[in-house]
Amino acid sequence: MAKRRHSSFDDNPGCAVEAAISLIDGKWKCVALWYLQERGAVRFNELMRLMSGVTQRTLTNQLRELEADGLINRVVYAQVPPKVEYSLSDRGRTFVPILLALSDWGEANMDLFQQSQTAASEPAPVPRGV
Repeated sequence: MAKRRHSSFDDNPGCAVEAAISLIDGKWKCVALWYLQERGAVRFNELMRLMSGVTQRTLTNQLRELEADGLINRVVYAQVPPKVEYSLSDRGRTFVPILLALSDWGEANMDLFQQSQTAASEPAPVPRGV
């Protein structure tokens, strides 16, 4: 039995934003979609190289969810060794303008990312009087 991905969501999301986010939530889904829109059909190992930091298991799970939700296509070629390619589906291509907008917003706000990384690497302050 498949585990429910969104235990806090019932079968009827409260709004369109909630419904959309439920399809793309996951640390690596938008990154995978970005590379697929940028490069077209991509093999699994190429995605692994492009997405430094993702584990094989996590990428496999995120790609399975994207495929199940109809955002990507998975094509298995009958050859030895097996060849599998991933690409955006027609529905996935409708997400490209959103990815481009996210990229633009991220570029304009990269300083926020750098600030949060700096803050996360600094040691926590020690309470006075302890």
